[in-house]
Amino acid sequence: MAREAECLTGLAPVIDTRARVLILGSFPSAASLAAGQYYAHPQNQFWRVLGAVTGQPLKEMHYPARLEAVKAAGIGIWDIYAACEREGSLDSAIREATENDFVGLQKSAPALRRICFNGRTAARRLREMEALGYEAVVLPSTSPAHAGMSFEEKLARWRAALHT
Repeated sequence: MAREAECLTGLAPVIDTRARVLILGSFPSAASLAAGQYYAHPQNQFWRVLGAVTGQPLKEMHYPARLEAVKAAGIGIWDIYAACEREGSLDSAIREATENDFVGLQKSAPALRRICFNGRTAARRLREMEALGYEAVVLPSTSPAHAGMSFEEKLARWRAALHT
């Protein structure tokens, strides 16, 4: 008999009124949910990439300081899904997902102009974000499951998208 997937709740958005760019993932990994932190899996290249783009040692900073540095740089972090059922951490295992409130986001982040999707699963909502008036860019995933591109290639794509 197959085990039922657990109903999981995502993390709160990291965003304030200064945000010009929002990075959207699909849903936090098991490691991120356990830590209560975005991109907590040690193999995920997110903080390394974002640190190189912003010129700050984000990976070495304590988590609250990372979040403040990201917000000060005009960047927000969130996920497409607010909740879902999933076993493990793979996006392909996401079931019964509930989306976050992106219409409400427009009121709390009025300077937001660009959505950058961290990987293809999140990018499934690209048309919806464009319909809300955002410029949408799909970036290579920083997940350890996406190892088909070098760090340098990922960094170049992320740098181009985040320096607007």
